Amino acid sequence: MTPEEFTTALQSLGWSQNDFCRMAGLNKSTPSRWMGGDTAIPAWVPKFLGMTLEVKRLHDTYVVPPKPGKHNGD
Repeated sequence: MTPEEFTTALQSLGWSQNDFCRMAGLNKSTPSRWMGGDTAIPAWVPKFLGMTLEVKRLHDTYVVPPKPGKHNGD
């Protein structure tokens, strides 16, 4: 995962880097090291974010009511 992909995933979730750190149990400075290229982004991060994005997609699809004027399946 590149720093740009990491940023895009966070934006898709509506998360800041601090939100990610809180959810993943990381020190707040860890993503800064990834973004600066000092440390590679670990392999578990894209998996964690991918699963989280999928949960968000499922939530948005099946839990959040559709906006007025939009109907599922139309």
